[in-house]
Amino acid sequence: MARGEQIAGTEKESRPSPIDVHVGTRIRLRRTLLGMSQERLGEALGLTFQQVQKYERGVNRVGASRLFDLSRVLDVPISFFFDDMPDSLATAFGGHPSGRRAAAGFAETQEGFGDDTLNRRETLELVRAYYRITDPAVRKRVFDLIKSMGPAEP
Repeated sequence: MARGEQIAGTEKESRPSPIDVHVGTRIRLRRTLLGMSQERLGEALGLTFQQVQKYERGVNRVGASRLFDLSRVLDVPISFFFDDMPDSLATAFGGHPSGRRAAAGFAETQEGFGDDTLNRRETLELVRAYYRITDPAVRKRVFDLIKSMGPAEP
């Protein structure tokens, strides 16, 4: 191997993969929606908060068993971490243009938000307040009220 190839390979390896960054962003999103600190997530996974930070920034790649643990602790399916992946990112790395494989038995794909709605402070505060409502009947009524105030669904 030529010296130039080795240096180029090392440079490439030192930058986080766009997919790892996307997965990390989804970890951070779910953690913040739950109002969970990096320290608390780390404790649940047997990690330090610094390791959680590295996962969230995409610096450290999340392995399959860790992804499974994250899905359990954050109470989401593993597919959550790959939802809303830009088509350009999915196809650049050999994936299906929709970011998902076409296979029988898989849930319908969800449309992502065109803007950054899920990462807005207002959205996070609203979701946290909603889940602080302990009575399921009251929470359902609030949900129905909010839905009724928006435009009718097609």
